[in-house]
Amino acid sequence: MWAMRTDNTGSESRSTGGSFVERLLDEQQDLSVVERFAQRHDDHQSSSRAEHYRDLIPLTQPTQGEQYAFDVNLDACTGCKACVTACHNLNGLDDEEAWRDVGLIHGGTLEDPVLQTITTACHHCLEPACMKGCPAGAYEKDTITGIVKHLDDKCIGCQYCLLACPYDVPKYNKSRGIVRKCDMCTDRLALGEAPACVQACPSEAIRITTVKIEETLEDAEANFFLPGAPDPALTLPTTRYRTERAFPRNTLPADYFDVSAEHAHGPLVVMLVLTQMSVGAFLVGTLLRALVSGHVLEAIRPFHSISPALLGAVALGASVFHLGKPQRAYRALVGLRSSWLSREIAAFGLFAASAGAFALYPWVLRLTAIDWSWQERILETIVVASGLAGVLCSVMVYHVTRRELWKGFPTAIRFLATTLLLGMATTLITSVLTASLAGSLEVGRVMTAMGYDLCRAIVIVTVCKLLFELLVLRHLTDRRQTLGRRTATLLVGALGPVTFKRFVFGLLGGVVVPVVILAQGLLGEGEQAGAMFTVSLACFSLVLILSGELMERYLFFRAVVSRRMPRGVV
Repeated sequence: MWAMRTDNTGSESRSTGGSFVERLLDEQQDLSVVERFAQRHDDHQSSSRAEHYRDLIPLTQPTQGEQYAFDVNLDACTGCKACVTACHNLNGLDDEEAWRDVGLIHGGTLEDPVLQTITTACHHCLEPACMKGCPAGAYEKDTITGIVKHLDDKCIGCQYCLLACPYDVPKYNKSRGIVRKCDMCTDRLALGEAPACVQACPSEAIRITTVKIEETLEDAEANFFLPGAPDPALTLPTTRYRTERAFPRNTLPADYFDVSAEHAHGPLVVMLVLTQMSVGAFLVGTLLRALVSGHVLEAIRPFHSISPALLGAVALGASVFHLGKPQRAYRALVGLRSSWLSREIAAFGLFAASAGAFALYPWVLRLTAIDWSWQERILETIVVASGLAGVLCSVMVYHVTRRELWKGFPTAIRFLATTLLLGMATTLITSVLTASLAGSLEVGRVMTAMGYDLCRAIVIVTVCKLLFELLVLRHLTDRRQTLGRRTATLLVGALGPVTFKRFVFGLLGGVVVPVVILAQGLLGEGEQAGAMFTVSLACFSLVLILSGELMERYLFFRAVVSRRMPRGVV
């Protein structure tokens, strides 16, 4: 309701009855909180406000069982983004780089709507996932203040902390090739100065406080954090959000129903598929030793060992392209005690070394007259064991991120099925190619000994894997906007063309072509023309299966979704 006023003529009228221009002039007399803040600082007669800002930070360091934390008064936050600008300027961030964001949550009814802006930055968690997952030891948690710092000079730019942090805090700087994040302006705090965001907030909605670790644990147990935000039990964030209001039960982030594809991580797609292909080829070769006559295996052994060994080397080489600082790749083993990524790298490193030695073994054996068969068995066991360990470490790398699509059991099925499928397809092609090039072995004999059995197994594994991948689409019928439903929506929506091609390539390469090879065998074709046709079909099958698995892994990265901090203010 507009107030009553008296004009110059002495007649009373309501502002609502005045002209539109008059109403606008009335509104302009009320300064915004930002304007009042600027006016105070432009007042040359006001004293220094240094003492005032010291009231927004603790006077003493945390004691045992305490640490620093951000304290946000939601009732005072206006969403002006002064904190974002100050953080950007003071820390010298590059364009498009921000360590603090402002989001929006809303709820209520049409008659009584609720809108609340949320300022967020690093929560300096009690159990920071970024620090635990980092393979290079580029994070540390200050033992006194509890502040989680990123050590730029140790970062290799692997970006795994972006996947591990449920709050989307670390930011990758492509031009610098490293990740960077908020450190609560540690240098300023050490001198008794307020962090940039605290000092710049015109409504004093942000301050630094000391929190008790025990109370943070209790808050996480009661899921006391923010509506729609990730579960605080994941990493135990310490940021305190305070408000005198009770949010309606339907309060959600403004972007809660937005569904968008994530980054593809191309080098990781290639690395995962090729490492599993290489491990699978060695695993299948080992299993065939107990089922196939020694002459056939010995004939294909040299070429079959070299091919997957080369694939493994290519896979590890491809992974380097995912690093922002490849020259620091040697640091990737620093985090062996806590990082599954470090363990994955160590396992695949041992696999690559032992696979190379195993591939060279037949050639070394020809130069000596010593029977080294028992050493060969030991070496083969090391190759298979380290390879499977690497695959399982790959499963854990994504499982610990707590994302729905990347849960341990489903991911293990995907990765192990890919290992078996590509391993069998690789063994089939190396076998028939060796037979076609070697005069002492016929393609028909190889197919009879193991080729047709491999084709049957390829069909079975392909059908089971494709049916398993289709299970995620059942979430389209979920009544709630679950994470599974978001993934399914992406797979049939924005990523629909890739999903369709993935199943087409998978069916053609893993079912149709192997069935054609089996049908040819039933016809009893054993002439040279039939043999070359079999080799061509085997090559075609491998290309199609490999293409389908690359698409599947591409979707694995792009269709994953997770809870995140509220967004929505632009």
